[in-house]
Amino acid sequence: MTTQASGLGIRGLSAGYGAGPVVSELTLNVAPGEVVAMLGRNGAGKTTTLMAIGGFLKRATGDITIDGVAIGGPPHRRMRKHVGLVLEGRSVFAPLTTAQNLKVGRVTAADAVRVFPDLEGRLHVRAGNLSGGEQQMLSLARAMCRRPRVLLLDELSFGLAPVMCGRLFSGIRQFAAEHGIAVVVVEQHLHYAATVADRAVVMNQGRIALELPSSQLLSRASEIEQLYLGGPDVGDDRELPASSIPSGTP
Repeated sequence: MTTQASGLGIRGLSAGYGAGPVVSELTLNVAPGEVVAMLGRNGAGKTTTLMAIGGFLKRATGDITIDGVAIGGPPHRRMRKHVGLVLEGRSVFAPLTTAQNLKVGRVTAADAVRVFPDLEGRLHVRAGNLSGGEQQMLSLARAMCRRPRVLLLDELSFGLAPVMCGRLFSGIRQFAAEHGIAVVVVEQHLHYAATVADRAVVMNQGRIALELPSSQLLSRASEIEQLYLGGPDVGDDRELPASSIPSGTP
């Protein structure tokens, strides 16, 4: 891979949870405006990679840079300055309205609605009463509309209907391109990854085993599934089993 000054740069990253590294010597570049899908079986190290970038896990070795500058410090500092993070599940304040959730994240309702128009009629509804897809839109809008340099997304499609996933991924692609945000999407479903990403990496045993353009994801599904099935678990990522991976379009 070529070295780049802008966007997200990861060099020789090793990180884990104590007993040993879950991610080993990982190197990855994500350019501004580029969306990279990270695929792999349970325990391959995908969520661990996001946690290390966000500062929730201490890295054993390696460097992480954003726009050529090394990042460090606690998670809240990284989130405030550089990084947007949306984890698996619905990260909303259920008792607060949609508008109040956005305000907590220092995001205006107008900006959120521009990205996800479906939120316009739900601004005064408590977040806990939103559908799962609407809650995910809210979480995304709160992270994206602060315009971080890097956006990390973990299993957005989990439990959502294909139509809603299409709306989420369309909003992500457009916003990333318009504002030059480097995006990493952890995803299990090949057809969703092909929809949202410019490029994909497949992880196995804590390392990148394959890198390919998203246009080849479906045609090389059998090869990718073999990587999903190969090798023992090395961590405790929370992804779905490889057998759940669709090989066609929704």
